[in-house]
Amino acid sequence: MDYKNMQFKISNDTDRGLCRRGCGRQDHQLNTYDWLADVPGINEDTDLVEVQFKNTRKGYYHNIYHLDLKKGDVVAVEASPGHDIGVVTLTGRLVKLQVKKACLKSADDIKRIYRFAKQVDLEKYNEAKSREHDTMIESRQIAKNLGLNMKIGDVEYQGDGNKAIFFYIADERVDFRQLIKDLAATFHVRIEMKQIGARQEAGRIGGTGPCGRELCCATWLKNFSSVSTNAARFQDISLNPQKLAGMCAKLKCCLNYEVDEYIEASRKLPSKEVVLQTTDSDYYFFKSDILAGLITYSTDKRLAANLETITGKRALQIIEMNKRGEKPESLSEENNQQDNTSPVDMFEGDVTRFDKSRKKRKTKPQRQQGQKQPRHTREKAENENGNRNRNRENRNNRTRQPHNGEERFAGEES
Repeated sequence: MDYKNMQFKISNDTDRGLCRRGCGRQDHQLNTYDWLADVPGINEDTDLVEVQFKNTRKGYYHNIYHLDLKKGDVVAVEASPGHDIGVVTLTGRLVKLQVKKACLKSADDIKRIYRFAKQVDLEKYNEAKSREHDTMIESRQIAKNLGLNMKIGDVEYQGDGNKAIFFYIADERVDFRQLIKDLAATFHVRIEMKQIGARQEAGRIGGTGPCGRELCCATWLKNFSSVSTNAARFQDISLNPQKLAGMCAKLKCCLNYEVDEYIEASRKLPSKEVVLQTTDSDYYFFKSDILAGLITYSTDKRLAANLETITGKRALQIIEMNKRGEKPESLSEENNQQDNTSPVDMFEGDVTRFDKSRKKRKTKPQRQQGQKQPRHTREKAENENGNRNRNRENRNNRTRQPHNGEERFAGEES
């Protein structure tokens, strides 16, 4: 850009920002953002292309015919036998990194791309996909009739409909030779059995986790790393199997997300076995907030008694003092120094200054038990009680006596 002559270059797309060509279709799982999509000539570095099929299955192919492929294109790729239909999810230099991550054993695993998918290919593809659910239900019944201890979790037809992959789960080794014969005779396709784990099944089926979001294995997580209960211990999470298990009945993969941060933060805190000694009492470890760096101590080893919360830095200071034979007066900071980093309220007005004032009713002071009333109040009450009693007597003595169509009261002269 030449600011002196006021000559500027019009930006292409977003010029190394969020490029629309690097985003994939959101109806496909395991989307990878191609942050090199807008770099000129990036596809000339390699002819490798990443193609995604149903759910969590991906493959890598050579673009030997130098097709102008972009993310989201539907292509026909080589399969054994026939061809398969997939969606291009990544091109260019990033595919090399994905191939290295996939740990392909030989170059023979990388096949080639034939062409862009035609309308005839898409019709066969849609017809084959429409039979997957019914095939899965019927294959489960066939496996049950054979008495096999296995569960068929998903079925995926090849793009040309000549082959079907049956994904199953089994705790033990299964002899499914007779099952393959029965499936081939029933569906008239080539059968391939592929065993997967519980996590892979959850990734293929999908679902919503306890956090309220879609499962990680069904959206972006591809490589499953081992999860142990030590990850929960480092994060001070209660070892409750119902809370630690995910939709696949295994330990949640998200337990590994923040464990490194907790391990690094816990190194700045003293050991839980250390007892802090003061002039008043001994304090035992009760609980801790690892990320905040706060530790709570109790004077009782088993119960929550006289709890004191201090920082990890202060606890290390007391431990050093105890090693020198010194005992502080209390666990808290000396001279009760306040933390200057606490938030300060910048508002100096009264928040109720605009509220309408309500007049409060005057309430008479209640007389306490055993306290005598004032003289004038007592005399007034006696007069009111006397008048009330006389009026009641007059009403009782007043009777109605009918005489010659007239009413007379007792005490009146006839």
